[in-house]
Amino acid sequence: MLPAETIRTQRDGGALSTAQINDFVQGLATGSWSDSQVAALAMAILLRGLGPAQCVALTRAMTHSGQVLQWADAGLHGPVVDKHSTGGVGDKVSLVLTPIVAACGGVVPMISGRGLGHTGGTLDKLAALPGYRIDPPRNQLLTVLRSTGCAIVGASADLAPADRRLYAIRDVTATVESVPLITASILSKKLAAGLGSLVMDVKLGNGAFMTDIAEARTLARSLVDVAAGAGLPCRALITDMNQVLGHSAGNALEVAESVAFLTGAEREPRLLALTLALAAQMLHGAGLAPSVTAGHTLAEAALASGRAAEHFARMVAGLGGPADVLADAQLPTAPVVLPVPAPRSGVLA
Repeated sequence: MLPAETIRTQRDGGALSTAQINDFVQGLATGSWSDSQVAALAMAILLRGLGPAQCVALTRAMTHSGQVLQWADAGLHGPVVDKHSTGGVGDKVSLVLTPIVAACGGVVPMISGRGLGHTGGTLDKLAALPGYRIDPPRNQLLTVLRSTGCAIVGASADLAPADRRLYAIRDVTATVESVPLITASILSKKLAAGLGSLVMDVKLGNGAFMTDIAEARTLARSLVDVAAGAGLPCRALITDMNQVLGHSAGNALEVAESVAFLTGAEREPRLLALTLALAAQMLHGAGLAPSVTAGHTLAEAALASGRAAEHFARMVAGLGGPADVLADAQLPTAPVVLPVPAPRSGVLA
């Protein structure tokens, strides 16, 4: 199958066949498609879009371009569930949400990423903890999941490798914002992670990738529909990212705030409200709560009792971080710390 014919079909507004999509993804993985050919098809998809069936086919093909994790025989104690955020400044939700869901009986093998230019990713934050392994061997990962119900780690090179190459090319060819390609990129990795259900947190605002409500709704609908087409139950929330979640922005600072949140020393209201809303959706979607309201109540109890904090501490220790992160996180501090008082009341725009 000639790449030029596939590119021409997409360029002219035709519907790509499953065979064409599979050939494209195979070419990504094997290198039989050149970077220029991949870039051309990505631009054609950006300009022409993809139909729902084609987006599902692309997602499935990228999922199976590498290893697909299986948890059925892993001896885990509950349903496998995850949350994915489209990212924003000061978004530390994953750090506190994951142990809350684990404390309620869920198993969360959260495969996270690095930062997207303007903000640190979840892995960047956790890397501030001395010794924390973001790439543990499978036996260590399973041990932690069995004992704590949660592990926040990075993707291995074998997980959706076609997406890794496609994203690198999109990043330098002004095709990152294509909704079908965003959808396939996110979901291929989540499907490869072997999830039973997924909750999407689509960020909206000046601190996020999406700044227009119509675009955010389009992305959220695409994610939910394509996930369903690929066999993954998914629901999405569109949430505000016009200001930092919590009080801090910066990797070590956000870990410190997350510890304070879990232990009850400080819980900023917006961060608390969003975390509980996402936890409620995850618990209901995984069958651990009979309703979203019941899920919210379970999440509140796990946080208030200290069980969520305990799960976080065991996860960090199990992945090589500080033995008692709640008492001494051993986080780095800035060499220079200066107060910057506001000369008058007001807001920063």
